[in-house]
Amino acid sequence: MHYLITGTAGFIGFHLARRLLSEGHTVTGYDAVTDYYDVTLKEKRLSMLKTFEGFTEVRALLEDKAALDAAAAANKPDVIVHLAAQAGVRYSLENPGAYVSSNLVGSWNVMEVARQINVGHLLIASTSSVYGGNDKFPFAENDNTDQPLTLYAATKKAMEVMAHSYSHLYKVPTTTFRFFTVYGPWGRPDMALFKFTEAMLNGRPIEVYGEGKMSRDFTYVSDLVESIVRLCNLPPSEENRIISTEFEDSLSKTAPFRVVNIGGGQPVELIRFVETVEETLGLPPNRTLLPMQKGDVPRTFAAPDLLKALTGYVPETPVETGIREFVRWYREWKGFPNAPSE
Repeated sequence: MHYLITGTAGFIGFHLARRLLSEGHTVTGYDAVTDYYDVTLKEKRLSMLKTFEGFTEVRALLEDKAALDAAAAANKPDVIVHLAAQAGVRYSLENPGAYVSSNLVGSWNVMEVARQINVGHLLIASTSSVYGGNDKFPFAENDNTDQPLTLYAATKKAMEVMAHSYSHLYKVPTTTFRFFTVYGPWGRPDMALFKFTEAMLNGRPIEVYGEGKMSRDFTYVSDLVESIVRLCNLPPSEENRIISTEFEDSLSKTAPFRVVNIGGGQPVELIRFVETVEETLGLPPNRTLLPMQKGDVPRTFAAPDLLKALTGYVPETPVETGIREFVRWYREWKGFPNAPSE
């Protein structure tokens, strides 16, 4: 099949595109390669994708509707996977306008393209941050998400609601998936694992917020990609509505629209995550414990039942394995010698 993926210079978009290309699909990668973080890392990801004959790069902003229209018209995708966004919870406190522009205006442009070409399936990346102040655990897709704690989460929630309206009005089969703390090789430098590893290998103390007592449902990137690939083949419809006495399908009653958590349902305390990084690097603790930051939540915890019922799959890579793979990649990327055990 042919895929249009937004955000292919990014962490998750790169991994998804590489997986699909390796399986013989063709991919149009749409990305502006903005300087939110190290452009060198983004260019390296793209250079790896360009080794595949089936990859076509389009370099433009989501806000550039004409460029999106042209990319879709030229390549006629069967599936659109919208991963590009202004990412980062913390940065939304510093530059909120970037989130409104990219995550709302840009996402609306993607929905318009999906409508215009009558795409077979539109998949849109949301986030566990939409659960905000929810104190019911684990988070299930039909839980209340009306209490976002950051503008980042608010724009993602608004994007979900916009997508539902387009799915209802124009019958665009749409799956919105909510990510839970994705990590792994080729990750973003503003994410915790990257920061921890970089600081430790350079002899600097690491900053551990919430005094390490927060917990996150960490999701290894290859598990995430496997989940997305399986969902690509399942455009929402009444024919695949899940009937269960144990949980409720999020399939809309008025549109071919569904929300799906992508998380393993196995929260890990931040301090254990930090200890695993220290053990993997073979370095002693060097931590600065700090209070929670504005916009943080104490816990994320995915209910994975719907994902499993739909795809037969649930993310299951343990943090020990995922951190080891990230550290191996990071050492190679930054030129640090591998530890003897690696």
